[in-house]
Amino acid sequence: MTKTIHAIYKDGLLKPLDPIEGIKENSAVEIIISIKEQLPHSILRFAGILSEEDAYAMSKVIEDAFEKVNPYEWKD
Repeated sequence: MTKTIHAIYKDGLLKPLDPIEGIKENSAVEIIISIKEQLPHSILRFAGILSEEDAYAMSKVIEDAFEKVNPYEWKD
């Protein structure tokens, strides 16, 4: 029987993410490991594309815009 399970390697053990059905306790199994490449967060592709001055200017625009929001405007 072949079964694919997803697991995390932690503290020297493979820990299944979901219960494994069809395997009795203490059964001998053969494990083939395929390591998934962890991709960086999608926002990181934008890191470093703004100069420090541009980033500061953008932060200032955002701060100024949020100061104009009236938090009580949304109350019923």
